[in-house]
Amino acid sequence: MSKKATEFQRREMSRMYRGKELFKPMNTGWIDEHVTCVREWVANIFFYRKDGTTIMIDAGYNYDRLAEKMSWLGIDPKSIRNILITHQDTDHVGAVEADSPGLFRDARLYVGEIENRYLTGEVRRRVIYHLYKLPQVTILNPKTLLRDGQILNIDGIKIKCILVPGHTWGHIVYLIDDKYLFTGDTIWLGADGGYSFIAALAEDNKLAVRSLAALETKLRERGLHPLFITGHTGWTDDFAFAFAHRDKLCSPFGKRVHDPAAPYDAYDEADDTAENAHKGFLPKVSTRLG
Repeated sequence: MSKKATEFQRREMSRMYRGKELFKPMNTGWIDEHVTCVREWVANIFFYRKDGTTIMIDAGYNYDRLAEKMSWLGIDPKSIRNILITHQDTDHVGAVEADSPGLFRDARLYVGEIENRYLTGEVRRRVIYHLYKLPQVTILNPKTLLRDGQILNIDGIKIKCILVPGHTWGHIVYLIDDKYLFTGDTIWLGADGGYSFIAALAEDNKLAVRSLAALETKLRERGLHPLFITGHTGWTDDFAFAFAHRDKLCSPFGKRVHDPAAPYDAYDEADDTAENAHKGFLPKVSTRLG
C-alpha cells in the first residue's frame, strides 16, 4: 500500500496544496549535535543520537532516496534498531510498510496501543473531513505497544510517551531526555506561531485542539521548555510561539500571516543537497509574533 499511496501524495497533493504555505519541511541536516533530519518531499523524519545509539523517529514515505540522504548524515540504515512511531499515516510509516524496500526490516517499532488499532484493522483511517477511508497499513516488524505516560529507557535514552489524540485516535508525541519533543502531526508552525495541525486531515478537530491544550499544561506543570520538532513545519525552542494559537486549527483555506519562507511547492527538493546538509545547523522557525 505504501508505494501506491506515496506516489499518489507526491502527484496529487503537490497540485492540491501548491502555494498554500501548508508544508514547510526542513532540508536534510542537523538541528543540533543530537538531532538530525531527512527531508522526504513535504515531510521530515528524525534521528536522535547519543552515546553511540541512534533512535529513529517516524519512518516517512516509501521514499527511494532515504538511504542516500541518511548517508549524507553518516547514518547506516542497518544501525537503526528502534523506531518511534507518532502515528500510522503513509508519510510517517512508509519505510516500514510491508511493500517498502525493507531498509529497517529488523528494527523494533514503538507505537501507541490505541494507534495500533489501525494496524490491526479494528478501525480505518479517514481523511479530507472524513470523506475518504485510507487502505489498511501492513507492517511486519516486531512492535512494542505504548501507553500514555509510559517512560522508556533505550540505552540510557529517556523517552516519555504522551498521548495527543485528534489527528489520529492514538497519536503519540515523544519527549526525549526532557529536552526534545517530537510532535509528529500535532503542531503546525505558521509564521505567527503554532496551531493545531491541518484540519482536513484530523479524525476529530475538537479533540485535537483539546489535546494540544492538555500538552501545553503538562509541559508547564513540569517546568519543561523543550525543542518542539514538527513533522512538516520545522522546529522552534520558543514555548510561547509553539502554543501561540493552540485553540485554532490550521486550515488550507483560512487566512493566515503570509510566510515568505514557505516553498511554493514543497514537493520540489532541488535545494535539498548533500552540500547544503553540511552548511551548519538548520535554522529554527521565526519567532516573530503578530
